[in-house]
Formats: sequence, C-alpha cells, structure tokens
Amino acid sequence: MCGIVGYIGDLDSKEILLKGLEKLEYRGYDSAGIAVRNEDGVTVFKEKGRIADLRLAVEDDVTAKTGIGHTRWATHGVPNQLNAHPHQSASGRYTLVHNGVIENYHLLQKEYLADIEMKSDTDTEVIVQLIEKFSKDGMTTAEAFRYTLELLHGSYAIALLDAEEAQTIFVAKNKSPLLVGLGDDFNVVASDAMAMLQVTDQYVELHDLEMVIVKKESVEIQKLDGTVVERDSYTAELDMSDIEKGTYPHYMLKEIDEQPGVMRKIIQAYQNEQGELEIDQDIITALNEADRLYIIAAGTSYHAGLVGKEYFEKIAGIPVEVHISSEFGYNMPLLSKKPLFLFITQSGETADSRQVLVKIKKLGHPTLTLTNAKGSTLSREADHTLLLHAGPEIAVASTKAYTAQIAVLAITAAVAAEKAGRKADFDIVHEMSIVANAVQSLVDSKEKMEQIATDFLSTTRNAFFIGRNLDFCVSMEGALKLKEISYIQAEGFAGGELKHGTIALIEEGTPIFALATQKAVSLNIRGNVKEVVARGANPCIIAMEGMEEEGDTLVLPNVHPLLTPLVSVIPLQLISYYASLHRGCDVDKPRNLAKSVTVE
Repeated sequence: MCGIVGYIGDLDSKEILLKGLEKLEYRGYDSAGIAVRNEDGVTVFKEKGRIADLRLAVEDDVTAKTGIGHTRWATHGVPNQLNAHPHQSASGRYTLVHNGVIENYHLLQKEYLADIEMKSDTDTEVIVQLIEKFSKDGMTTAEAFRYTLELLHGSYAIALLDAEEAQTIFVAKNKSPLLVGLGDDFNVVASDAMAMLQVTDQYVELHDLEMVIVKKESVEIQKLDGTVVERDSYTAELDMSDIEKGTYPHYMLKEIDEQPGVMRKIIQAYQNEQGELEIDQDIITALNEADRLYIIAAGTSYHAGLVGKEYFEKIAGIPVEVHISSEFGYNMPLLSKKPLFLFITQSGETADSRQVLVKIKKLGHPTLTLTNAKGSTLSREADHTLLLHAGPEIAVASTKAYTAQIAVLAITAAVAAEKAGRKADFDIVHEMSIVANAVQSLVDSKEKMEQIATDFLSTTRNAFFIGRNLDFCVSMEGALKLKEISYIQAEGFAGGELKHGTIALIEEGTPIFALATQKAVSLNIRGNVKEVVARGANPCIIAMEGMEEEGDTLVLPNVHPLLTPLVSVIPLQLISYYASLHRGCDVDKPRNLAKSVTVE
C-alpha cells in the first residue's frame, strides 16, 4: 500500500519525483523519500510524515537527471525516518524502493546476511542487501537483481538504482502494481499512471515476475529467465482536472459532489444507440449459465456486494453469496457445480481479492471483475471486466466508487434478467435518472448534514447505525465511513440484532442513526428506535419520503425501493465528512489507512 515513482531523462528529476509522490500520497503517508543520482553519486532524502515534510528536507542545490521515490504505508517497522524508503545497501552502492511484503525476508536474512548489520526494521532492506551481496560474489547488477527476485516469496514492486550504472533504473513486479511510462528522451516508473501524467500519458503494463531495464532511450522487459518480452503501450485516459481538488477543500467532498454526474455517466456508458441497456454478451451468458454467483470483496466494496446480492436475487433470480476476500481465500466454502465469481474492487489491485482470483482460476471457474481501474491487475487477470466509470477516487474514504458499484450491479442484474426472459417490474434507466436527481438534491443540502453532524457527533465517543434489509447494508457502510475518518467508534447493525446483546452498550446520549427506506420493515425499525430511546439513546431517523413521521431528522427524496442505497448513503457520507472536519481530523488521509490495499 505504498507508492513508487522513478524518472530517467534529461530534466532535473527532483521536482518530477516530488510531484509524482504528491499524486500517490493516497497510497500511503507514514513517511516518504527520494533518491537522486548525478555525477557525485546517489543522494537520499527521506522523512517521517507527508510529502510536504519531505520537500522541506530536500536540498535545493542538488540536481540529478535520474531518481526514484516512495511514499510509505508501514507494514514492517514503525513509521520513522530509518524505516522510510529508499533503503541502501551496506556500501551505499545500491538504493531501492519497494511496495509489497516479502514473506521470507527473515529466512533470507539469516541464510545470506548474518554478517550485515541492518539499519532498519523493514523487509525491504533485505532485498537491497542481497543484491549487493550477489554483486560482490561476481554477478552483474542485472544478474544479482534477477537472482534476488527468484529468492523472494511474497509481493513486490521494486525500483533500483546502481551508483556505478548511471543510465539505468532496474524495475521488477510481482502482485503489486507498477507501470513504466514512455516519453521522448526520458522514461518513468509509477505505481499509478496519475503520478506521472504530468510528463506522459503513454504507459506499458508490467506483468508478474517480470524485470525491466529502464534507460532514458529504451525500455526492455524480461521474464526472470531472461526472455525478452515485447508489449505495446497504451494511452492513460485520465484528465488532470479529474485528479485535482480545484476549489474544494478536500477530495472527499469533491467526490461526494461528483456522484450525480457519475450516475448519469454510468447510464450513458451502458446504453446502446437505441437507448437500451447493454452489457457484454459474454458476461450476461456467464451470469445466466451460473447456478450461483460468488461476490468477493473487502471493505466498502463488500458492502456494495451485499446490496448487489439483493439485485441479482430479486431482479435476475440468481442465487448469490457474498464473502470477505481475506476470509474466503483461506477458508473456501463448498462451491456449487457451476459458480461464477464476481470480484468488486475500486482499484483493481486489492491483494486479498487477487489471491482469491488466483486460486479460483486454478480451479477453472469463470471470473468477472467490477472495477474503477481499466487495465488493473484484477481486470487483466479475470475473464471479464465491468468498469465503474467513476473517474479517479483520491480520498481514502470511498464515496463515489461505492455508489458506482451499486449502480453497475443494478444495471447488470437488470440486463441479465431481461436476457433470461424475466420481466423487470420497473424501468431501471428511468429510475436511475430519478436517483441522480435525488442525489443532487442531497449533495446540495450540505448545511443540513453539517448541522446533523454537529447535533449528534460533536462530543460522542461512539455511534450506532441500524437498518433492516437494504438499510442494514447501508448502515454498515455508514458506520465504516464515520469511524475511518472521524475515529468515532461506530458499528452498523441489523435493527433486530440490537436487543441480542448490543443494546447493553447504549448509554445516555448515545447517537443512533436509523434508516427507514424499506416499507415492509418500516414499523420494525421504528420499534427498534423506541427500544434504544427508552435506554437514553439520541436517535437520528433518516426516512424515505412517504414513510416519514413527525420528529424524523431527515427525509430523503423518494426513489424506487431497490435503489434506495444509492440515496440513503449520501447523508451518511456527508455527516461523516463534517464530523471529521469538526474534530480536526485529516479527512482525505485518515491515520493508519491507505487507499489501495495492495498487501494481504
């Protein structure tokens, strides 16, 4: 869950690297560093904290045309300057940045490096020390790098500088994302294309277990056996304005506001020229031939998957199981005879989901990825892909990707139902247009959401979210949003489950956010609210228009009952945003978290 950049060319690399790291800070912000190489050798600057702290540490008078950089989310070793990347070998000849986890680093250290005093607590330092050891044994840098890679067990994206080989950056990848960008008389390395969009939009995808020799005038991709691989570049279809905050104080607020537009874009993207919904026929065939759909996801994507289960079962008539990817990979249940696996992931790089994908492919089952990142690992390795069309999401707390996932799941279920001869009882295109308008009205009501955050969350240490049916799914997402950015301990529950233990936690003034958008269980959830109010809770009832009662805190615009999660989540996102803001938290970069979870 770290970010890597590299540059080799004719320009001063220092500012290019720093700007690139700023674009990757969503991947990790415990510490950061750069290493630049000029005629005087390699100079390393690194600091605990944000890229802004690193900028202050970088010396203005140092110029260099080659460099690598890294922004860190700690996995091995506490966040401090010593554990920050880049790491150097004992002699200082080799300098390396790394994303991923080396599972056997202790064994490698014991077997090969017993006489080397480590300067850090990281698994990364073992890699660079191994490369130096093997080069001292007579190998060239390329040979030492390749031999080291063959010893590593785990995930890695690596960029390496050799102080004695000025015109090269050595690069390798396995399970962790990494790209090489192409330019005129320069080339770059990046974990994400947006990092180096400042200098190029032409990129080459790297596959697992590949090593790359990057020079300013050439890029050579090799398999670990030395076989040269030819691969065409692609154009990164990103708009710089999409990844800038503009006039917004935070990315999260910008991305909340973008949701009405995302809804409309999704409708347009999945319509043909006749205005009919259209999904790749191979995907629909796979869905309708499956006897069970297994949705694999984590975090916010898992919550979207729970909503998707309702759509595929109620609209398309396909049985569905939803599993947390980190659990499924190591505790696979008994599978049906003709399963289809759907992986939901914003980044397309989620390590927990990918390890499930690898296992499922070995079993020979068909796979489908729903992602926001075209060309990402899970997209490339699955049999089929559905894109979210949400645009880049930078804030760690997912908002527009969540609603985009639900929207695409609804459309896919509707198309699958139609192709299977099941007549839907509503026009999903029309209803999604109503949803887009409803979302717009809610994002335009920020003052109301801010007041709710003030009234209910100013001093509390915990909060509960309750709902039933689809509202229960949204309650879990609302609780996740609140706790991850405001640090208020929050949990989402099925309303009826409160009295099976959790009601013991209710104290005088405890905030309870109750969703009431499902008519069949509206009276039940209101009964649950009365139960907690009798114990001193402070209730915030968010009800759908037509189901509201006197005293409700917020009334949502009316939409189709199955599509209410697209609307009811909006106030929960905004309430969480303002709770975080008022508590002085870092909204876009909450502590201990990173956006793209690329380690298991």
